Amino acid sequence: MSTITAALQGGCMTQKRFLEAIIVGSGFGGAVMCCRLAARWPGEVMLLERGKRYPKGSFARSPHDFANNFWSEAEPGRPRKLNGLFDIRNYHRMDSVVSAGLGGGSLIYANVFMPAPAWVFETRWPTQVNATALAPYYRISQSVLGARPVPPAAGDPRRTIKRTTLYADFAKADGATSQPADICVFFGKGYAAQGSAPLPIGEQERNRFGASQTSCTYCGECDVGCNVHAKNTLDLNYLFAAEKQHGARIETSAEATRITPLNEAGIEDTTADGSHGYRVDFRDDAGNARHALTRRVVVSAGTLGSNELLLRCRDELGTLPRLSRKLGQGFSGNGDFLSFVTGGERDADPNYGPVITQYINYGLQQPVDGKPAFLLEDAAYPAFAAWYVEGIRPALSPGYIFTRIARTLRLAWRFAVQSLGSGKWGGSVVAYFHALLKGDVSYRSSVLLFMGRDAADGVLSLRGGKLALDWPQSTSRPLYDAIVACGERFKRFTKAKSYIPQPTWAWPVRNNVTVHPLGGCALAEDPAHGVVSSVTGSRGQAFGYRGLYVADGSILPTGVGANPSATIAALAEWIAEDITGNTPDDTLGVPHA
Repeated sequence: MSTITAALQGGCMTQKRFLEAIIVGSGFGGAVMCCRLAARWPGEVMLLERGKRYPKGSFARSPHDFANNFWSEAEPGRPRKLNGLFDIRNYHRMDSVVSAGLGGGSLIYANVFMPAPAWVFETRWPTQVNATALAPYYRISQSVLGARPVPPAAGDPRRTIKRTTLYADFAKADGATSQPADICVFFGKGYAAQGSAPLPIGEQERNRFGASQTSCTYCGECDVGCNVHAKNTLDLNYLFAAEKQHGARIETSAEATRITPLNEAGIEDTTADGSHGYRVDFRDDAGNARHALTRRVVVSAGTLGSNELLLRCRDELGTLPRLSRKLGQGFSGNGDFLSFVTGGERDADPNYGPVITQYINYGLQQPVDGKPAFLLEDAAYPAFAAWYVEGIRPALSPGYIFTRIARTLRLAWRFAVQSLGSGKWGGSVVAYFHALLKGDVSYRSSVLLFMGRDAADGVLSLRGGKLALDWPQSTSRPLYDAIVACGERFKRFTKAKSYIPQPTWAWPVRNNVTVHPLGGCALAEDPAHGVVSSVTGSRGQAFGYRGLYVADGSILPTGVGANPSATIAALAEWIAEDITGNTPDDTLGVPHA
């Protein structure tokens, strides 16, 4: 009987039944920790993921499947009604979209790998954590995740992405700089290693860790789950190696509900400090309760999930009363702001290519005193969504209806004249469909994804047993005002018909939307300033407890402005090295990787 199997069963508690580690969550923090700890203790590590596995081809595409593609909270002891990919939360002045599934946010993110600028670490970050200290961990995680720019088109029309050029031209006109983004997308194993040309579009091969992937098909579906496994999601690298190479036990549809320290006798004891291990309770989608015992717990449930679990254990269940009073403070939305510019005069083709290909820097890499620092990234959305946009245009624009009717009547008149004069129509059904479909609004519209350094002064707490967020939006308004002004300039540059800030920004709602929630369990040198330690020998360990760690976006003391996945992964590598004593490399312990 394996240690993991024994640990999951009831009965007498014995030392051999303890796992070495349980990881809660499988995003950029949890996946790294699972892989590195499983390599240190093969067969002795278990990961709990609340969502499902998503094999190739399993992401929702039809309206029926999308209706069930959302996540809902379950009542204790009752089956979960929805266990889909998208978890949408609504809070005061801030909404959030996060992911539930094996691979966490990597399943729906836009692939960008971007280390935080050095100046970001100068304020509110502990002295041990800076760009220099994290540099080797950034390099390792970038190599594992295969982050490189989109291959150059080199005259190949299939690799030509029109919006990249559009954004570059705007940057030049706006006095800014545009750069290709490193993205975690599979263009072939050789291309990832920077040693060969990209694999032809749509061809398949195994990546360096043994998982089967497809060379990117440029379908623009990255944010709704890649059905061909062209995204380098965490289930195809860190988690793949953890499970296949190092024997990690991965439990999906398993949501952690409580963490309780044990005393020397192996009994639950809320006064204990974790020196003798922990009991972790979790439940499946059917509402069945289970538990396991472990020497260490790594909480990596994402910013919202980790804060909620730890706040509940401290304030509601009382199992972790020693946690710092700073828990929940310092929330950041990372300055996320999504906007739309519609009906421009230049082709944008936002339904083709990886979701993000480049970024425009507005002071984020090199801040300017007194000016907000942010980035503008191009964005794509799936072609099937463009059909939806076209479908709702009649409801949004009566003029659109008359234009289509007039076009149809002209074709009918041509048909009548030519048929009466010569007995046959010189046109064809092809001409009809060409006239009917041309001029779709999406082809000349742009999706603008902004992010920047906000005030990071939100507070997460429990209210009525649910996670709540107080977001003092006014302190970050200079950033959002600068972002909106940039969007207006983009509209003028493209001579577009309209600029639409994110729909929830309209008065009187004025809500932000973040896909990069950060903070609440900040790294610090002491519990007066944060929740987990930054000191070597206890990196990522919660103050007041031994063997209880946090490793995800919640430990960032501030927003980073750049896409945060790179920093989360680097910090997890940094913490894992401290726990295991093993210097990480990019092979993940896989032979011939």
